[in-house]
Amino acid sequence: MEKWYLMTIVVLIGLTVRWTVSLNPYSGAGKPPMFGDYEAQRHWQEITFNLPVKQWYFNSSDNNLQYWGLDYPPLTAYHSLLCAYVAKFINADWIALHTSRGYESQAHKLFMRSTVLIADLLIYIPAVVLYCCCLKEISTKKKIANVLCILLYPGLILIDYGHFQNIYNSVSLGFALWGVLGVSCDWDLLGSLAFCLAINYKQMELYHSLPFFCFLLGKCFKKGLKGKGLVLLVKLACTVVASFILCWLPFFTEREQTLQVLRRLFPVDRGLFEACLKTFLFFLFCFTFLSLLPACIKLTLQPSSKGFKFTLVSCALSFFLFSFQVHEKSILLVSLPVCLVLSDIPFMSTWFLLVSTFSMLPLLLKDELLMPSVVTTMAFFIACVTFFSIFEKTSEEELQLKSFSISVRKYLPCFTFLSRIIQYLFLISVTTMVLLTLMTVTLDPPQKLPDLFSVLVCFVSCLNFLFFLVYFNIIIMWDSQNGRNQKKIS
Repeated sequence: MEKWYLMTIVVLIGLTVRWTVSLNPYSGAGKPPMFGDYEAQRHWQEITFNLPVKQWYFNSSDNNLQYWGLDYPPLTAYHSLLCAYVAKFINADWIALHTSRGYESQAHKLFMRSTVLIADLLIYIPAVVLYCCCLKEISTKKKIANVLCILLYPGLILIDYGHFQNIYNSVSLGFALWGVLGVSCDWDLLGSLAFCLAINYKQMELYHSLPFFCFLLGKCFKKGLKGKGLVLLVKLACTVVASFILCWLPFFTEREQTLQVLRRLFPVDRGLFEACLKTFLFFLFCFTFLSLLPACIKLTLQPSSKGFKFTLVSCALSFFLFSFQVHEKSILLVSLPVCLVLSDIPFMSTWFLLVSTFSMLPLLLKDELLMPSVVTTMAFFIACVTFFSIFEKTSEEELQLKSFSISVRKYLPCFTFLSRIIQYLFLISVTTMVLLTLMTVTLDPPQKLPDLFSVLVCFVSCLNFLFFLVYFNIIIMWDSQNGRNQKKIS
């Protein structure tokens, strides 16, 4: 009973922080003609409510695709339609066709903020709580601390409630987390269904698709493709196909409907694949694929819950680093699986999550979110230090680098300083991030280099992420098979 009482308090803390951050002015407020991403969410409600399904993704006099045209999968559109019905019940002016463009009122802001919070409360937060409760080999106190730290992760809070306020990243990430929970607990069909919903809500969830595919395929191989494994494979295939058919059914009536939705989701007609870029993009794709191939092969051959979580991190980070035209907020797709290994490697996870928030600094400063960024980051860091004692978890074993170090010491017996090197790198990383933040806030860049500080933030973040990519791949490739002292999901 006490456990659930404390868990409720932790959830309330997470909700309070989210609501407080949402009270900041949203991105693009009062700035015509586009009015920012807040307006995009309102406009999608307007379009889905007033136009037939066949017109949602097509350019017309009633649906100017240059003005926040719908460019997410059908499940996002259905969510917008659901919100629109509620908005219509409260105030029809909020979603009136054409005349509601740029609508801003305190009542409407309250409504939009509430939709984000409710989505969090229904999808993301329950998934976080259940995931942490299912962690084995850690105490109840640690499970509750895990929930608190994940809910206090500043990156997601600042983007969903500060910058966009209505981008609903927590919906797709929540579905993905339900998927992780499902396949880790051998509820493979439910896990597959949840992940299909995640992809059909936001196409960026494809970052996580290879680990899901490899983990489930590995399970089928393990069961034997001439027996239970084949049955599982057929069931999984049917679940995935049925999920996509149900989500896309209104758009399968005509071939052009389907193609137009795909064009909006994957904008190959927006100049991304011009002739001069084809070769570059091909090699970039090959490099991305090669960077994640070893981890995926190992996961297929040796499927495990631990390997699955770390491969999610590695693959998402590879896509983030080496894909073309990546938005800053896509780092949230890497941060989610890092949150899931917080209890396994608290020091490195905390470090990564701090860097991920720092990497979005230019975006956050643009929307005047400096104070919320500082406060939420400090709250998250203090929680991790207090409950996980992260500075005491820096030994080779705690960093899960012991197998790697033993392998290296076979050739270099003096290689006994890896733990100290990582501690020094952490100090350098944090010091650099703090100094660069102070410089960005207090100093004006040279006139000839107006984007100097933004470029430096990207450069420093990229160096950190490359280091983490190597680190997580080392963990994956040198992971011992006996599973001793490993925290697992039941």
